[in-house]
Amino acid sequence: MTVTPTLYKIVTETLWQQARQSGVFHGAGIDLKDGFIHFSTADQVKQTAALHFAGQTGLLLIAVDGSGFGDKLVFEPSRGGDLFPHLYADLPLAAVLSEEPLPLDENGAHVFPELAA
Repeated sequence: MTVTPTLYKIVTETLWQQARQSGVFHGAGIDLKDGFIHFSTADQVKQTAALHFAGQTGLLLIAVDGSGFGDKLVFEPSRGGDLFPHLYADLPLAAVLSEEPLPLDENGAHVFPELAA
């Protein structure tokens, strides 16, 4: 399997503002509960948004360079047996490639920027 170096995380603007202030992202509630930070690949993130963030406003799409996490980044089976990237560490903001708003269109679906694979 080829590991995709660009990973995606959907977070609320409020939670991300806290990460900006501290310089590190410890995770959202689900991440803290599960013991790892949930990420998606470019091919997975739109479905993640539809399943877990439907209709929510105030979201950001965070693109992360996953190439420097070593054995802390594990691709594990999840939704439908697809392998999802899980980071078993805090996310240093130095690994962030971009932060983009994730607005809703007139039908209530999230509008994504162009994604790097």
